[in-house]
Amino acid sequence: MKPIDNPIEKDRFIGLEWLRFLMGCYIMLYHTAHTYPQIKSIRGLDELTSMGFFATSTFFVLSGFLLAHVYVRGDRLRDSAKTFWAKRLFNLYPIHIMALLFSILVISLMQWLAIPPEGPTSSVRFVVYDTNELLGQTHPELFRHYMDNIQLVFNSVLQLFMLQAWNPYFLTFNAPLWSLSALFFFYVLFPYCAPKLMNAQHTWLWLAAVWMVYLLPPVWVIWQQLYGIPYTGLLQRLPIFRVPEFFGGILGYALFRQARLKQYVLTLWQCRAIGAFIVVCFLVATALFTHGDKYWYFLLHNGLLLPSQIALVYLCSLARTPQNQWVRRWAPRLGAASLSIFAFHVPLFNLTRTLEQFFRGSPLTCLSDWSGCIAAAGEVQLSLSGYAIYILLTILLCMVFQEQFVTRVRLRLSARFLSKDVPPPGFTPCTAIDHAAVGAPTPAQPKENRRK
Repeated sequence: MKPIDNPIEKDRFIGLEWLRFLMGCYIMLYHTAHTYPQIKSIRGLDELTSMGFFATSTFFVLSGFLLAHVYVRGDRLRDSAKTFWAKRLFNLYPIHIMALLFSILVISLMQWLAIPPEGPTSSVRFVVYDTNELLGQTHPELFRHYMDNIQLVFNSVLQLFMLQAWNPYFLTFNAPLWSLSALFFFYVLFPYCAPKLMNAQHTWLWLAAVWMVYLLPPVWVIWQQLYGIPYTGLLQRLPIFRVPEFFGGILGYALFRQARLKQYVLTLWQCRAIGAFIVVCFLVATALFTHGDKYWYFLLHNGLLLPSQIALVYLCSLARTPQNQWVRRWAPRLGAASLSIFAFHVPLFNLTRTLEQFFRGSPLTCLSDWSGCIAAAGEVQLSLSGYAIYILLTILLCMVFQEQFVTRVRLRLSARFLSKDVPPPGFTPCTAIDHAAVGAPTPAQPKENRRK
């Protein structure tokens, strides 16, 4: 089937750049804001920052949407499956391995300094079993565990091969890295499934079927009252249970493409109605998750919010590219940094928190009284100004890391291993779109471009 040549393939989706950046920032707040009593004292703010899984799921939907836009041409991919997998690996693995190594270094520093409250328990062996049982909240110490040598080696191997999302019992070293593990599994399926989903008849029915299939595991778990180990971990991150989000993004792009080809444009009131639907879903879900029965977590986490997440991605894809050069320049740069923010925000928080305690304590006494120095650091209450510095520093460092390390490594690996790869006949690579989708500014346009 000859690929359709139309302007849709050249869309940059600046609204999705901002969306993935904001989702990265939200997951950063979700994992760190609860540490500050000052934030907890603001009514409603603790609840609004508790929906981290909404950001992760939206990111998976967005990934399916963008990759379908970039790669699906007619009834096949514009590149071979081998080339597609290589490109995804070259972009994902540098982030994963550097975040893993950085996490281990930060944990070792925290263990050496042993600044309370987190320092004394810090260890690469330390994990927390995943459970949604009430006992996990009332007696969290029962679910803390230090891996033995066999467990440490086994989970290290999982990390090296980006398979850690398949461990349903606990997360190791740097918990948010499971999302990269899940993403790569989605990438493995993409060449086989995306063309079929994009060309399926009755897209709405397929989307409804994917939604229903997604809801089956949590409904079964709730029916059986299995809220503990390992069912919590299975639903939280097992890639096979999370892939409907990725497929939902592909089908969402299929609907977007059909509307564009028919030149159907949403009215202002339709856009407002969709926006209101998304906001209501988020607020109601927040209330149910934070104040409702425990079974709501499984339903909200695994499927109930999927329509609103697809709607959010769809709505943001309609945003027009603004004339403002500052916005056009920074949107792709910040969007590209989102995956690095997902990977690095926890170890960066642990590092900045530890350093703030150390230097705001009594660092000079460390020369004569090490125990007193560490005790003084343990008495330091983290400040909101320090938190603001952490957020800005994380965004800046992740953006620089993405541009100066990940992009360079990816380009070098691609030049070495993919230079001889020839696309299927009749396919024209869309270089600019590909760089935007994989998380890097386009080289030809550098100036424009607590439960998960």
